[in-house]
This record gives sequence, C-alpha cells and structure tokens, in this order.
Amino acid sequence: MQELNLPIAWRPDDAVVEQANITAQMRKYRIPNYEAFLQKSIDDPDWFWRAFFEDIGFHWHTPYMQTVDLSGGKPFAKWFVGGKLNWTYNALERHVVSGRGDALALVWEGEEGTIRRYTYAELLREVNALSRGLLKWGVQPGDRVGLFLPFIPETAIALLAISRIGAIALPLFSGFGVEPIVTRMQDAEARWLFIADGFPRRGKIAPAKETAYAALRELPQVQRVFTVERAQRDVRFEPALEVRYSDLLDFGEYEAPAFDSETPCMMIYTSGTTGKPKAAFHVHAGFPIKAAQDMYHLFDLKPSDTMSWLTDIGWMMGPWLIMGGLILGATVFMYDGAPDYPAPDRVWEMVERHGISVLGITPTLIRALMRESSDYADRHAMPSLRLLGSTGEPWNPEPWLWTLQHVGKNRAPIINYSGGTEISGGILGCTVLRPLKPCSFNTVAPGIDAEVLNEHGEPVRGEVGLLCVRNVNPGMTRSFWRDTERYLETYWSRFEGVWYHGDLSLIDADGFWYILGRADDTLKIAGKRVGPAEIESVLVEHPAVSEAGVIGVPDEIKGQAAVAFVVLKPGNAWSDALAQELLNLVAERMGKPLKPKAVYAVPDLPKTRNAKIMRRVIRAAYLGEPTGDLSALENPQSVEAIRNLRG
Repeated sequence: MQELNLPIAWRPDDAVVEQANITAQMRKYRIPNYEAFLQKSIDDPDWFWRAFFEDIGFHWHTPYMQTVDLSGGKPFAKWFVGGKLNWTYNALERHVVSGRGDALALVWEGEEGTIRRYTYAELLREVNALSRGLLKWGVQPGDRVGLFLPFIPETAIALLAISRIGAIALPLFSGFGVEPIVTRMQDAEARWLFIADGFPRRGKIAPAKETAYAALRELPQVQRVFTVERAQRDVRFEPALEVRYSDLLDFGEYEAPAFDSETPCMMIYTSGTTGKPKAAFHVHAGFPIKAAQDMYHLFDLKPSDTMSWLTDIGWMMGPWLIMGGLILGATVFMYDGAPDYPAPDRVWEMVERHGISVLGITPTLIRALMRESSDYADRHAMPSLRLLGSTGEPWNPEPWLWTLQHVGKNRAPIINYSGGTEISGGILGCTVLRPLKPCSFNTVAPGIDAEVLNEHGEPVRGEVGLLCVRNVNPGMTRSFWRDTERYLETYWSRFEGVWYHGDLSLIDADGFWYILGRADDTLKIAGKRVGPAEIESVLVEHPAVSEAGVIGVPDEIKGQAAVAFVVLKPGNAWSDALAQELLNLVAERMGKPLKPKAVYAVPDLPKTRNAKIMRRVIRAAYLGEPTGDLSALENPQSVEAIRNLRG
C-alpha cells in the first residue's frame, strides 16, 4: 500500500506533550514513558481503571469491590462488581456539585442558524424534567425507548433521561426509511418512541414525522410517541398516541437512582453480512465509561475543551460524544444540518465562531469538501482547533494530508480512531505523545491488548492479518439482544479466548497500525455500517425480483457505495425504468444515504451448495479482481455474467 511508505507527517512539540492528560498520569504514578504506561494499562487493569476514575473524579454511589470477574469466561465478563452508579450523575450533578454548574455543557446550532446553549446546571434541570415526565407517562426501568431524532439538544436530553430512570435507549439513524425503523423497534419490543416533526436539510424540511407514522402502522406495541417540534410543523396523525415534548416535561427535583454496574442503558444496532441487524447491548459501567476513557487518553479531552463530531444519534459516535464529553466536563457542540450548507465552509466557520477545539470528521466529508477548493478551509485560521478526530472508514493519503495542512494548519494532529459499536469506541487510536504517519494509528487504545493475527492465530508484522483483542474491556457489548449464540459466533469463535473484530489490519516496520477494510462483506457507506442483507430484503419485496445480492465498491466520496444485483422472476423484462424503480424503493425504505449507486439484472447469483450467496465472489468479479477458489460454487457460470457487466 502506498501510504505505508510515507514519512512522518506530524510530530508533537514539547508543549503538547507537557500538557497531555497521559503525561500528568505518568508523572503522578511515576511511569517513565508512554510505552511503559501502555503496557501497565494492559497488564494491570485494576490499577488502570482505579487511576482513571480517581483522576477524572468519577463518582461511585457504592464503590466496586472487584474490577473484573471472569468466572463466566471472557465473553461474559462482569465489570466493577459490587459497584453502584448512574452514568448521568457523572455527566451532570458531579459537575454542578463541584462548582462548575455555570460551565457550558452543551451548545447546539441548527442548519437555519438557531443557536441554543445549556450550562451544566441548566442541562441537569432539563434532564430531570424529562425524567419525571417519562415516569409519569409510564416508562419503566428496562423499557426500550426509540430515538428517531435529528442531532438536537432534545436528543441529548432524552438519551440522558432514559438512562437516568433505568430505561434503555434505542438510537435510530435520522435518515432511516420505514423498514429499518420497524425492524429495530420490533426486535427490541420498544413501546415508546421519540420523533421529530421534521428537520431542515439544505433549506428543505425532511418529513421525519411522516416516515415515523408509516413505521408505526407496523408497530402496534408502541404506546406513546413523544414529538419534538423541531421544524414547527403542525402535522398531527394520531392525537391519542402522541405527546408533545413540551407537554412531557415535569419540572421539579429528581434524584438519580444508583444502579448496579451491569444495568443496561442502551442497545444500538449494527449490521453483519447475513441475517437481521444485531443489537449491541451496553450498560451504565460500559459504553459511557469507555467513551470517556478514550476521550481522556486518545483525544486528550479536558474540561476547557469544546468537542464536536459531525454525526447522528443512530451512529455510535452520537451517543459516544454526548456520554464521554459530558462525563469529562467538556462542552459538547452539536450540529444539525448539512455540513456544507449554505456554503462549503460551514464547518470551518462554526469551528471559529464557537471556539471548537476538538473536531470529529470523516474521510467521506473531507473528500467532498476537497472538491470545493482549499480556499474555503484556508480562509479560516481556526485558532481554537488543537485536535482533529476521524473514524468511520479508512483514509487515503491525499485527503489525510489535505486535512492536516488546510484544516489542521500542520498544527492540529489527526487522531485516527477505529473500533466499533460493539466495543463502545476504539481498539486503535492515536496519542499526541507520538508522531503520525498519514492514514495511520500510532497506538492501541490504552487498556486494549490488540494484535494482528494470521489465519492460524499467530501474531504477524508487515503483512495483512485479522484485528483481534486478547483481553476484555468494559466497553464490549454484553452479548447481543436475545441472541447469545450469534454473539459468541461473531466475536469469540474464531480463536479461543480472543475477540475477533472482523477488520483487516497491518502493523508496519515502525510500529504504525493500519485498517485495510472489513474481513467480511459488511458495507460502510459514508461511515455508516449496513448489512447487505438489509438492502437485499427490500429488493426482493419487489414483485419482479426473486433474488438479490448487494456488495460494497470503492466510492470517491462515500468511501464505499452499494451496488445491487438482482435475479428477475420469469416473465419480467429488465429496463431502465425497473432499475430506477428498485433504486427508489431502497431509498424510500432504507433512507437516501443507503441508496445503491447501481443495480444490475443477472441470470443467477454465485452460490455455495448450501445456497449461501457468495458476495465476495460477486465483488471480485464486478471489480475485475481475482475471484479465488470457486470449487464450492454450485453455479460457477454465474461469475462470467457479472464480469461482463463492466465490459
């Protein structure tokens, strides 16, 4: 790979190293260097987590007696045994009690220019009001509550309030169509749903409420819909079902109860290559703590920082930003709108105006903004910006270097970050204590014993292997929602006692890590992971389609885009009109961002003898790459038809 031969592009200066959170910890605990710190974080998890909690002032209502209990085996590790906490107390009251109630907790800007600000004391009041309101309307501890909302303050408040009362948040991507909402709400047996009446995108209003109510026709178990009037649209469908967000609030004191450390707080869906989406299951002492710890060590986040990520509540980076940022006492900046509207410098202008110091972006966004000219970034000095974060997909060298130069001004490093929904954040990341090569990761996340293994489970260097984790971490999902067998098969069946993450990775001769894509067929479209089976299931609902196969192909803007292949039922003829009809169907059901870039009709799809569609073979044939061993195929002749599609 070209990027592996590139030289060091950024080095920390003495001031950056001196002021780093990790430097303070190394000094306090008399650790000589970062390498020793990293090794101690892996070898001594009891010290690592106790030191982290002490150094950020984390509050346990009841101190835990044991850091981790492995008596049930690694896949079923229990963390902070005997401890009681409420993560929202650490995100709210802890800062108010410490005298920082007037510090800014949350700043929000909408695409139309509206700005709202909340101090920690004000945010606590709003969360308490919503907590009381949810309880009054019958939401109980353990209930699943859907969040089909754009990235607005009410979304953060709802996430906090749901956890605060012991219920379980179910984040849903705001761009979803009907089908993904129904699938997730049905699987979770969620009885409550937050929605918006709409939200602006590029000057137009997205009719989110219509989408939600179309989904609700298939969700009879939903008892109440809580509507946020984001777009101020007077659209009412079923008044008996709906409660306005403003009517839900019940202002008054509310004391956050303390929960056992393993009490669930969120289930967030992630898709594999086959079967229905799977729900990663997270707890009070899991996802929120891992998010805060990664921010503290990798992003060097401090209470004086303003941190933003261009994200959505349905992508794990949304809850991650809110949970981790507030626990560490920083200011969380949320933006709801198109990042390049009304001009390509919208993001850079907001960085300057709001004093954002840590900004999270994706390579997809950067590739799009690069097309508009470097002038838009160059005209903004962005003096507050000290770190850039990146996740969602692998980089290419050109956009990485462009970002460092034109956005980071060769001053702010790019903290590349990779892990996933299932692990609450990062396996690999970057530290400001080490130099950076383009597209690389310069460290594993502290506390994570990551390794690149070959097919035999042996560590490798300088060659592509499988990214794995040899220890356990509190951020790891507590199984899948009602599907323990699938959880074990997905992560723990490849190598004994090792978490297999599913990414292809490489460590170069200098110790820099690289992610080279997924080892399976999962699609990552503009940083959003989606299983091909979800798109395929929509396509085969069309009366003309008998089978469908979906693959991901390289895309200059999105990083990866979907391409679909369908087998028609007898008596149906292929046409441009039918192709457009199928593309529109996916856009309508799944959401426009997941619409395939192309759809083709083929006589047959490559299948194994047990009828499994071989997406790997489809992709290789379509892209003109070696297809490998085809001996397992029932119908090897199907491959040639796919090869011929690209001429």
